[in-house]
Formats: sequence, C-alpha cells, structure tokens
Amino acid sequence: MPHPLGDRPSKIIAVHLNFPSRAKERGRIPAEPSYFLKPPSSLAGTGEPLVRPAGCELMTFEGEIALVIGRRTARVSPDEAWRHVAWVTAANDAGVHDLRYADRGSNLRSKGSDGFTPIGPRLLDARKIDPAALRVRTWVNGEPVQDDTTDTLLFPFATLVADLSRLVTLEEGDVILTGTPAGASVAAPGDTVEVEVTAGDESTGRLLNTIVEADHALAGWGAMPRVDESVRSDAWGPSYAPKPLLDEATAAALRDLSTATLSSQLRKRGFQHMSIDGVHPADGDSKMVGTAHTLRYLPLREDLFKARGGGMNAQKRAVEELRPGQVLVMDARRDHSSGTIGDILALRAKVRGAAGIVTDGGLRDSAAVAALGLPVFHAGAHPAVLGRRHVPWDTGVPIACGGALVQPGDILVGDADGVIVIPPDLVTDLVEDSIEQETQERFITERVAAGEPIEGLYPLGPNWRQAYEAWRRDGR
Repeated sequence: MPHPLGDRPSKIIAVHLNFPSRAKERGRIPAEPSYFLKPPSSLAGTGEPLVRPAGCELMTFEGEIALVIGRRTARVSPDEAWRHVAWVTAANDAGVHDLRYADRGSNLRSKGSDGFTPIGPRLLDARKIDPAALRVRTWVNGEPVQDDTTDTLLFPFATLVADLSRLVTLEEGDVILTGTPAGASVAAPGDTVEVEVTAGDESTGRLLNTIVEADHALAGWGAMPRVDESVRSDAWGPSYAPKPLLDEATAAALRDLSTATLSSQLRKRGFQHMSIDGVHPADGDSKMVGTAHTLRYLPLREDLFKARGGGMNAQKRAVEELRPGQVLVMDARRDHSSGTIGDILALRAKVRGAAGIVTDGGLRDSAAVAALGLPVFHAGAHPAVLGRRHVPWDTGVPIACGGALVQPGDILVGDADGVIVIPPDLVTDLVEDSIEQETQERFITERVAAGEPIEGLYPLGPNWRQAYEAWRRDGR
C-alpha cells in the first residue's frame, strides 16, 4: 500500500542520535541535535520492498518515530512547537553502509535511495497523545530487536521542531525522523523488518517491509560500494563478531619464514614487485606478520592541509580503525623528509592490537618508537611533523608504499631484510612451498658447512635428492 501521507513532503529530516541507548552504543553523547536530509523520493509505504543495490552487503534498518508537520512552522519556541505537529507514525530509516564513505556525512546515497524511508501504516493524531509516552519496537523475521520509549530522549520532540524552525521553515507534510534506539543492525535479502509505534492503546500498526536484491547492476560511473571490517563493525553494531583477519596457524607459519624465502617464492609465481623497498625496522631486528590497513598521504598544499589536517584527520582515523592483527601501511610517496607517525600514535596503534606499522616516509620520535616493542618499518628518521610535506587524505584504499601496490587485507611480512606483500589467495600454497624451500636450505647449509662444494647442491640437484630425503626422514 502507498505511504499514508498522500502527497510527498517538501523534505524529510533525520536526527542522528536521540535515544540514550543508541548514544551509548555509539560511544558518544551529543550536546546538541544534529541532522541530515533524505529526499522525498525515498518515501515508501508498508508492504513495499526495500531494495538493496547490487554489489552492496550492508543493508541496515533503524526503527523510528516519525513526526508529520501540520502547518507552516518558522521560529517557534519549544513551548509551542508540539502544536505544529499533526501526526505521529512509524518509520524505518533504512540505508546501505557500503556507500556512506562517498558523501562525507550527507548520507545522500547511503540513506536517500528510492524507497529507503518507509512510513506508516497508520497516522496517530498528535493532539491526542503525550510525546513523552510513546513506544517504538522493531522486529526482524518476527524476532524483537529494538524496544524503547520516549521518556528519556536526549532531545524531546518539541525541542527538535523548535531547533529546526530557527533556520529552516517546516512546511505542512514535512517529516522528521526522530532517531533510533539501540539494536539497529543489518538485514539481508529475504529478511522482513517490522516497526510499530504505540501511544497507550493506540497503535500505528506494524510497518512491514522485506529486503530484496536489486534486479539490475549498479551503473559503473560514480562511487561504487566499498566495505572493510571497520564498516562492517559500524553497520552490525555491538553484536558484530568479525572473522579473524589471519588465522593463527598461518600467521605462526609466516613468522617462522624469512622475507627472503617468501620473496623467492613470489618471484617463482611471476610476482616481481611485492617488496616495500627502502624501509627498515626501527629497532633493527623486528619480525612482523599482519594484514594491511592503509593510509594515504598527498603532497602538502596549505589550503587543503588546513581543511584536512586538523582534528580527527585521516591519520588519526586510520589509527583508531586498527583491529588486532592489522598493520598500518602508509603511502607517503617515498618522501621521508618529514615524519608520518610519532610515538603517541604508534603507542595507540600498539594498544589497539596492531601487528605493526610500515611507512615509506619518515618516522618521528624514532628512539621512543623503537622502544615500544611494536614492529615499525620506515624509510628514515626525521624530526619534522607531517604537515611539512604531507596532507593526510584517506584510509582503507589501495595505495603505493615503497613501490609496491598494497590493498586493504593484503598480508604483510617484515624482518631485518624488509617488508613484502602477499596476496591473501596465494598464502596457503606460498607457505607450504616456502617451508619446503627453507627445509632444503637447512640441509644445504649443513652440507656446505661440512665442506661440500655448491655445484649440484645449491640449488638442490638430482644427485643430492636421495640424501636429502633420507635426512628428512631422520627428522633433521
């Protein structure tokens, strides 16, 4: 059935955080309400499908209470604001986290797609209800996932209307989505999401929408879906249990292998450019194994550094996004004439469980960093801050580091010889063949130490194969 408003509103305004339970989940309590806009074309009714765009993984639901403005509202006080609300109904502030990165906070593509704001099915008369005595509940496939009341809101509904009306004229029929409680998460194609708002014995009825997969590909121009583990964690919420970035058996095997051996095996497979050149361990003797989390710097431009260099910039976000077992890999264009990280952020990376840090730029506070016990590989020590040469730009993207292309999730191994990059789909066979190579080299080393000439022995030739096999059987 169509949405219950009839005509489209001039605008849909959504509140970021309003329920204390949700704010606690997100780890921050806002001092003032903040908002974003959703297009009127995103409106839908109960029974209509929620279409997940092709290529997207993280379709999210957020059960909410929607306010419908009853008359033109401009510069009203909180005391009179509720009289300008005509109706209350249920809403689902749906979205896809795969596209959130693309619009720098506006949520246009991630939350504004056609049909991403279902409301209804019935409207409750705002004059007959207490806005502080409403209840909103959400179910996924019949299981309750959200349940909260409006008596403890961070920002009462009248406050929202008054705040918005200071600068934005609210027209009759405009919709305000008032925030979601704890429990919002991800739904998959085939899942049915229901939202209901009640006021005592009065109910909106259940707003019901089923997630379906788009039947057409997303056109290849413009931003495309992009997901990493931090995006998944944000979308799924507190219940998210990520898969291990690198299983411990594989990580342990890699820690026992040298980068020289692994590099040789990569070269045999046709991979000639997998070393991060020009970097060395800060402590002179580190062993590092982990998966890549990337950070890209661009050349200094003063106006852009002013805009992007302060506050929670990409450098700091990259550190705060680190998960246990990840290596922070930085693209500084092989320019080590200023620092790209120092002791405080390196310490924060260690506390977050990072497996190491790699930069083809400079390292500040090199002695203090070397003493942290965290593997850090860099192109040279330098006392200057990054703002001398670099603008922190973005994270979680493919980068060039020391001449090697590094993608998020690639496996990095470092030792005294340097750092190499391993494509994840090669690692199992690569480890097996590398173990065999190093076993052969131990045999060869013993023979050379005993005085044998290297001809036919290194590399292992057929004349030595039988002796090698016997040596292995002896458990050497």
